[in-house]
Amino acid sequence: MKKTLIHGLSFVLLIFLLASCGKKTERSSSTGWKYNDQKWGGFEKVKTPGQATGPNLVLIEGGTFTMGITDQDATYEWNNVARRVTVSSFYMDETEIANIDYREYLYWVDRVFGETYPEVWKRALPDTLVWRDELAYNEPMVETYFRHPAYDDYPVVGVNWHQANEFCKWRTDRVNEMILIERGIIDPTPDQKNENNFNTESYLVGQYEPAVRKNLPDRRTGGERGVRLEDGILLPAYRLPTEAEWEYAALSLIGKQANSKDELITDRRIYPWDGNTVRYQKRNRYQGAMLANYKRSGGDYGGMAGALNDKSFFPSKVRDNWPNDYGLYNMAGNVNEWTADLYRPMTSSDLEDVANHDLNPYRGNIFMTKQLDPETGQPVTKDSLGRLIYELMDTTTTALRDNYKRPEVYNYLDGDKESQVEYRYGISTLISDKARVIKGGSWADRAFWLSPGARRFLEEDKASRTVGFRCAMTRTGNPIGNDEKGNEFKTKKKKVKRRY
Repeated sequence: MKKTLIHGLSFVLLIFLLASCGKKTERSSSTGWKYNDQKWGGFEKVKTPGQATGPNLVLIEGGTFTMGITDQDATYEWNNVARRVTVSSFYMDETEIANIDYREYLYWVDRVFGETYPEVWKRALPDTLVWRDELAYNEPMVETYFRHPAYDDYPVVGVNWHQANEFCKWRTDRVNEMILIERGIIDPTPDQKNENNFNTESYLVGQYEPAVRKNLPDRRTGGERGVRLEDGILLPAYRLPTEAEWEYAALSLIGKQANSKDELITDRRIYPWDGNTVRYQKRNRYQGAMLANYKRSGGDYGGMAGALNDKSFFPSKVRDNWPNDYGLYNMAGNVNEWTADLYRPMTSSDLEDVANHDLNPYRGNIFMTKQLDPETGQPVTKDSLGRLIYELMDTTTTALRDNYKRPEVYNYLDGDKESQVEYRYGISTLISDKARVIKGGSWADRAFWLSPGARRFLEEDKASRTVGFRCAMTRTGNPIGNDEKGNEFKTKKKKVKRRY
């Protein structure tokens, strides 16, 4: 009995020692100091599996591609000369933003700001009068398309570029707020009003105090603290995709790569699918079906009764039609989509040989800085909507840098003195500093505009019944992706079922 007890205690001690050896405290490779230990200063190193995928997003693995028109330039504008660029990995919405999504946004805005700042809600309203036509009877669509539940899953239209950006900001805060709620860090607070609403940036700098359930442990003090950017818990901002990102995601060249054993493949596609036709070519029950919702010819929006082709006379549901190889729906047809870029016709040719402009190309940067208290160096009090206040970079007091020298870079090499091009809006051109790139083609457009390389513009404060939007998000860290345990995985061509 005594020997058994001794052997048992020895076994327990051995297990304890082995477990202790397995729990090695990670140390700094430069100083040898322990991480996450209050006795050693409490510097924290967070173990995270990587960036989580936000609602409705799809990871778009980045790479190089030929950006620009890949078919005959039917308009002879030469505003998108093909050039090779690289786009880093990012996320894109699987679908266009639907009416139900935008109505949820309006509901929140009215609940939070409606009593004190009703103008905020009014500014967010889509323009339903875009459905009116002087020589067509579309009046029912004015009243029903946005509000009736039959159109819940249809893409929102009548939203201008500014409204789309505001939706992205709202969505960022609601998604990050839900992350903290689901992690048990804060409690839901549906009674938020005016500036006292959850804003991601305001929360991170301590200017929004939520109803705390259980904060994270503070390794420095031994107490608790709120979530920081360094914890890797909160997601980056939802935003409009750049023109390059949108075009890259639409082409979905990963489908061609998935069917090849090496890199000896073409990266040219006329449409978001292979071939030179807008009909399904494989021999099965879908052969001959339309791959997108578009205007087949003059006066033909959906085919003849009894044999309708795309089965839509107006926009179709956001998950109708054929998804591309990334699993993104309606990257051709249905509605045109806003991008972040300012429209300039000479962008592609002028920037082809400029260093670094072939990596994540984007025209529209406005370099802003947070308004800081000169004494504390912390952001000043947030505005009436609960957001931090930004201002343009002051070039008179800020030393010039090698990588940027001006706060607004709209006309760089296309509309500035160096380019010797002047856009005289309303006199010699319709291009202005409000012209934003739209891509994809719509239910009312011919097949030419379904090509990802085709590009047009619309003034940022205008709306159309043929223009909607979807959101994107920057991929932070590993460009390929991680599983739930943090292990790297390879993005594959997404298998999706036909929804028609």
